[in-house]
Amino acid sequence: MTKPPTRIQQRNRAAILSAGLDVFSQFGFRGTTLDQIAEAAGLSKPNLLYYFASKEAIHAALLERLLETWLDPLKALDGAGDPVAEIMGYARRKLAMSRDYPRESRLFANEVLQGAPRIENILKNDLKALVDEKARIIKAWVDEGKIADIDPHHLIFSIWALTQHYADFDVQVRAVLGRDDPFDGAEEHVAKVIARTLQL
Repeated sequence: MTKPPTRIQQRNRAAILSAGLDVFSQFGFRGTTLDQIAEAAGLSKPNLLYYFASKEAIHAALLERLLETWLDPLKALDGAGDPVAEIMGYARRKLAMSRDYPRESRLFANEVLQGAPRIENILKNDLKALVDEKARIIKAWVDEGKIADIDPHHLIFSIWALTQHYADFDVQVRAVLGRDDPFDGAEEHVAKVIARTLQL
């Protein structure tokens, strides 16, 4: 029977994952080293290796944790609800994830930009199945004349672009806006864009 981790072990593991998230989201998988993660976590490299056998193991743990919640905003889109409200709600949830989990968003973006070698199977199976399911709901709303004639898949891609941009290109947005909060006014803008897109 495996003994439960001690409080110190739980704290060190959490520190490694948080440090890994910082470093991976900044430098990507290829640009990240175990030494960087250990330094950011405030641990020695041998101590880090007690918890995770490799850089790959830390990255895999982060991706697994991320993907548990990354699809939740789209899963919540309800075919029985009001079409405009449901699509707007999805966009708001995605924007909130970008605001609240910017490091996770950049981790995901870096993985995809590298060709998604560690999550390609999830993209081609879990993500595709979910997007196809929700696209059928949106297409039914189009066919019923409840929203404008729009390609459901490209609508979902547009929502990803509109919302994840604020996290993935945070530095650019802050520089152009000249404000500390890149999300100031973002929700109102995204809502207007989507409302006009869906308008009959």
